[in-house]
Amino acid sequence: MTEQPTHEDPSDLDIEILKKLSEDSRISLRQLAKDLDVGSPVTIKKHVEDLEKNGIIIDYGAKINFEKLGYEIMAIIEATISKGKMFEVEEKIAENPNVFGVYDITGTYDALILARFKTRDELSKMIKEIHKSPNVERTNTHFVLNTIKEGISFAALKEKENNKK
Repeated sequence: MTEQPTHEDPSDLDIEILKKLSEDSRISLRQLAKDLDVGSPVTIKKHVEDLEKNGIIIDYGAKINFEKLGYEIMAIIEATISKGKMFEVEEKIAENPNVFGVYDITGTYDALILARFKTRDELSKMIKEIHKSPNVERTNTHFVLNTIKEGISFAALKEKENNKK
């Protein structure tokens, strides 16, 4: 019996599948099999299902230009949170639909929040809501002026990794 690859030990085919899916998550199993010179889409399907089951592939989705939809304000909010209350506060902040990232961080602040808004008023209301929590000691908010790069390509990461060898 062959051992299933883990997240630490994906097969070469798994890596190639991930590279292709990171470039185009809408690619068909048939096209993946053809591009990767694998005899059957069923083989690709099995690998994709295993990658999903193992939590390596966690979701599929469209890349959306939020600015074209009116969400022109992106804010990065740093927060200092009372000891022992970080997870509770972060979970509450994460419920806000404007928030697209909440991270525990090291340094002067405890948490980093990424959020998009249509208006400064919406941002102001969220910051005031965060400050209502008795466990938030302080925040520091940054406005993003220009986005130079957003997102990451697994294919590019692997290419860089392979070039180091």
